[in-house]
Amino acid sequence: MIKILKRELIIYTALLTALIVLMHPDLLSDPTARLGLMQEKENYIHPLLYTFFVYLVIYFFRALIDLVTNFFEKRK
Repeated sequence: MIKILKRELIIYTALLTALIVLMHPDLLSDPTARLGLMQEKENYIHPLLYTFFVYLVIYFFRALIDLVTNFFEKRK
């Protein structure tokens, strides 16, 4: 169980990092300005929410692929 949680946490963290870099490329060049904007607008939680929704979509597709592969493995 711990192994599964660690794997999913790594996937979620990697997805969060990728989405942050894709949505806010200026974070790499000027992180203090981006953090200042976050403090000004008080939108700290939105990266976590966006990542959660994308994670759910990816998890759905992973579960669907796992279901299909298990179905075909059982048929053999």
